Amino acid sequence: MLPDPRERPVYVGSEIYRRPAFGPRHALNVPRVSTTTDLIRAMGWLDPAVYVEAPMATDAELARFHDPLYLAALKRTEQAHQVSLSDRERYRIGADGNPVYREIYSRPATAAGGALLAARLTAAGGVVHCPGGGTHHGRADRASGFCYLNDPALLMLAWLDHGLERIVYLDIDAHHGDGVQDAFHDEERVFTISLHEAGRWPRTGLAEDRAGGAARNFPVPRGCNDSEMRHLMRHAVLPLIAARRPQAILLQSGADALEEDPLAKLSLSNNAYREVAASLLGLAPGLVVVGGGGYNPYTVGRCWAGIWATLNGLPVPDRTTPAAEAVLRALTYHRAAGRNPPEHWFTTLRDAPREGDVRDDIKRLADSALKERLPA
Repeated sequence: MLPDPRERPVYVGSEIYRRPAFGPRHALNVPRVSTTTDLIRAMGWLDPAVYVEAPMATDAELARFHDPLYLAALKRTEQAHQVSLSDRERYRIGADGNPVYREIYSRPATAAGGALLAARLTAAGGVVHCPGGGTHHGRADRASGFCYLNDPALLMLAWLDHGLERIVYLDIDAHHGDGVQDAFHDEERVFTISLHEAGRWPRTGLAEDRAGGAARNFPVPRGCNDSEMRHLMRHAVLPLIAARRPQAILLQSGADALEEDPLAKLSLSNNAYREVAASLLGLAPGLVVVGGGGYNPYTVGRCWAGIWATLNGLPVPDRTTPAAEAVLRALTYHRAAGRNPPEHWFTTLRDAPREGDVRDDIKRLADSALKERLPA
């Protein structure tokens, strides 16, 4: 019998994330979800009664958003361990940073299955954390931005199928949530909000891009700090969400906006992520938090584990347990920062706060977001 997320938050995980993926030179070849799960258990924060193993989504479930011909190409590639030239050209499998790897279909299908399970669990309310999800660049008929499927889109389509009519998607990944915004461009029941680094790939999500009124974009300048994130949340994002009176919120918590991440130039601490998650509690009957980007296993694991604590109302102590410290010391990270990690990556899940001035660019973003009349 599945746990009820209205009673206490549910964690959706999978052992598939322990297996190698993406290839040795790829930025995503780091343990993220498995590290998060191990840290949460090592901190004593995960009752087995609220842990659920993600199922693999069926072809029919995936076809709610994805082209069946594209799904067939992913399955062919997994079975053959290589991609044909025609599939590569048509579906961008094995191209554009989307490598062929052993579980190229099974792994994203499991992420999608976990997201769909989260949607079912929260259709009547409750809180679910599903860090394996968050592949927000995926397109209906092709791979994009390391994303082969689009589990956030599938999750929100499932909410719509359950009868929800007011859904908010909030994306705080360093990269614009282009695949999700485009998926719901003509869907008035879904309102997408993305905070991302200005000029960062895929170079979409300009402030004036409002998808016909169904989106708000906040392209923040390099070095965006905790104070600036707090300003945007308090003066723009939370009022936008409250005005929608959502029945459910999906938070994409890509951790590449953290200062130590190698693929972006933002300067958030993980305190900002926990503040965002805390600010959403109570704004809607249902809340699902998925993962997303993040390419430093120490910072991603510590961030997403801290989010789980926040969803449960648990304080994050200044010091990890010995078991959690052992999890962190056992990690390997082949970029320069991983060869001599700072001691606090092992001994605490709390970053030092990264406060600072709120720049005029941030103030203008917040002010302009509320000027236009909100969609009904």
